Amino acid sequence: MARAVFYGRFSSNNQREESIDAQLRAVEDFARKNDHELVGNYADKAKSGTNSSKRSEFLRMIRDAEKGLFEVVIVHKLDRFSRDKYDSALYKRKLKQCGVRLISVTEQLDDSPESVILESVIEGMAEYYSKNLARETLKGLKENGYKALHNGGKPPLGYDVNSEKKYIINEREAESVRLIFDMYTTGYSQSEMVNELNERGFKTKLGSIFRANSIHSILTNEKYTGVYVYNKSAKKDAFGKRNSHAYKDESEIIRIEGGMPQIISKETFEKAQEVLKARKKSPGTNKAKENYLLAGLIRCGCCGRHYQGNRRQGKNKPMYVSYRCSYRRLTSSKVCDNKEIRKEYIEEYVLSELERRIFNDKAIPHLVEGINKNLQKKNKVEEEKKEVINKEIKEIESQINNIVTAIASGFMQEEFKVKMDELKNRKSELEFKLSELKSDEITQVVTESDVRNLLNNFSGYVMSRNIPECKRFIQSFVKEVVIYKEHIEVTFNVSFSLLKNNQGVEVKSKIKRYQMYEKYSQSFYIKVS
Repeated sequence: MARAVFYGRFSSNNQREESIDAQLRAVEDFARKNDHELVGNYADKAKSGTNSSKRSEFLRMIRDAEKGLFEVVIVHKLDRFSRDKYDSALYKRKLKQCGVRLISVTEQLDDSPESVILESVIEGMAEYYSKNLARETLKGLKENGYKALHNGGKPPLGYDVNSEKKYIINEREAESVRLIFDMYTTGYSQSEMVNELNERGFKTKLGSIFRANSIHSILTNEKYTGVYVYNKSAKKDAFGKRNSHAYKDESEIIRIEGGMPQIISKETFEKAQEVLKARKKSPGTNKAKENYLLAGLIRCGCCGRHYQGNRRQGKNKPMYVSYRCSYRRLTSSKVCDNKEIRKEYIEEYVLSELERRIFNDKAIPHLVEGINKNLQKKNKVEEEKKEVINKEIKEIESQINNIVTAIASGFMQEEFKVKMDELKNRKSELEFKLSELKSDEITQVVTESDVRNLLNNFSGYVMSRNIPECKRFIQSFVKEVVIYKEHIEVTFNVSFSLLKNNQGVEVKSKIKRYQMYEKYSQSFYIKVS
């Protein structure tokens, strides 16, 4: 009795999920009548037969065939196996190499020359049916396109679709779209835009937070100007893959002016395209002209929004560089009237307080204690991981020895070879992980002398205006800087530096605005122009 498996597939276009059950019943009946033992089922639901790479169950079946788990694959019809002649020939060959036969319940074929011709005709007709169906479907979609109707999928951010398949504006989403174009055309970087959108509580069409890759497709979508666009993307290649940056010839693209509700003006859209083009040609122009040491750490004490770097220069006046409330920048002083703060003053205050409050002799013993405790904790976790890996390696070696003993005793089966390969591959993976853990092992004990050298370096970085290193220290030890109307508050995060009995410590520094201006008007660390 040959071991057999069932493979079935249904397409969501014109078939129901119940068709899988019907296929299975026919295969089970066939197996009973032909002395086949059905040992497994593989079913791809709502999957096209033209692209095997997207059929997970089909690919799992091929992998299991390579393992020798069965000798026969039974399908209801050959087009369930594949509608693509290339794929069909490729995977039939793979099955044949594995000693697996493909049988169709409704198309009884053998190895005769006539059957070979008949099978080729059947597969050709299946492929014709598939491509003809795609052509007819595309024809219907194009007709919808000429009527400016929604053709499936998620509508762009800012739009919903009504019962008549017409686009309508989603006002909340449209607000975020207008904001994106406004920010981009006024010089905001994508990271600044993402921060602002997320702080205001806007979401993408999928309901997730905004990320940098969410912005570009919005900025290049001319539908927001009221132009309906369809059939723009290039066709899939021979392997079923599509280049999202490749477009069809203009003559094939359907464009209907006024086919969609307008969210932004054409002038704004064109301005955004000019900015995109300029930034693409000169990527360096989009980079910050200043090194903002407190980027991501400084926020407004009035509205809670982030402060962002700001540069301006009046006529016959020196450049003025500051941090400014992002909410005020985008709206007006009526929304948030907290004042900006000069970059040099606030940065020097943070650096001097960091040196005074954290990097000093009194903190050194606690710093050393905290570092060493963390290293010990890390090493303990790594040791536990190594024990688990070593245990599994021993178990694998025992299984390998058992297989070797069985083979030596004359018990040779095809499954032994497959299992042996799996065990050897797994052992290699574990040994690699073990070597990685050993290479990461830290045996060094940090001394007070090491920490003093670190502190000395920090002072040197400040004195020599080593901005990247100063920024690294700030990002590591400063939790946040809050700008209030009358004073500034800095919170240092020293849970690592001053770790004692595993209790984190936060140190706060406060200063009045006018005091900071008086103290740092003649900046020592970074001269004010």
